[in-house]
Amino acid sequence: MRELEPGIEQDFSSQMSYGDYLRLDLLLAAQQPQSDPPQHDELLFIVQHQTSELWLKLMVHELRSARDLLRADELAPALKRLARVKHIQHTLTDQWSVLATLTPSEYAEIRPFLATSSGFQSVQYREVEFLLGNKNADMVKVFAHDPPAQHELSTLLHEPSLYDEFLAYLARRDYDVPAELLARDVSQPYVESPALIKVFSTVYASPSEHWGVYEACEELVDVEDNFQQWRFRHLQVVQRTIGHKVGTGGSSGVDFLRRALDLTFFPELFSVRTRLGE
Repeated sequence: MRELEPGIEQDFSSQMSYGDYLRLDLLLAAQQPQSDPPQHDELLFIVQHQTSELWLKLMVHELRSARDLLRADELAPALKRLARVKHIQHTLTDQWSVLATLTPSEYAEIRPFLATSSGFQSVQYREVEFLLGNKNADMVKVFAHDPPAQHELSTLLHEPSLYDEFLAYLARRDYDVPAELLARDVSQPYVESPALIKVFSTVYASPSEHWGVYEACEELVDVEDNFQQWRFRHLQVVQRTIGHKVGTGGSSGVDFLRRALDLTFFPELFSVRTRLGE
């Protein structure tokens, strides 16, 4: 922010202030602890998850843009969006270290006041997963209590993912992308294609000849790698805080999070590594 020079006065009465622009009146009033009597650590829990939702909101914004840019054959700015996504992911992962200061005893004091609320119910997290390609129609049903959120997720369910648009971009660049992948039902979970691995093998065998696509592949691998690190850090924090208890939303807790580590967004980009040099 630009500072005023000494001796210079300025009338701010008719201008927008920092607090006005950021709507700090709403933002800083959005933390409403439910514990009675008040528990010191509940504010940490609320701030941790509210800030995560803000970063997820930005990630959804950037992923939508990257997907749309690929559709428009604008690879370079799409990669710029993904570079920002990776920094957001690092921030989200680092945030777990703050919540990890919450001991099991401290969490036990605030858990009753969380009722059935759970990160499992984060619509923005589901939007990120849908944009990256982890489609699951059952997740849309989770938001039956929130029609606008359910509509948004349903729309994303039936739209191409970032990976779908990347494959379409490759096809327009005369890469031999299997026709069934280009015509697939994008609302269904993506299934690995051995034929596509051959396409990426060509790219990785001669990076200099396919530099833009090669760079895009590595950016996508970075995004998935970061996502997995976030998932694993989440699992660690939950495990050290509640052990193997059932989650507040009714999920199996640690076991549910551990199964999520087996999910992949861009399977061929990892399988191709086994093929190189064969």
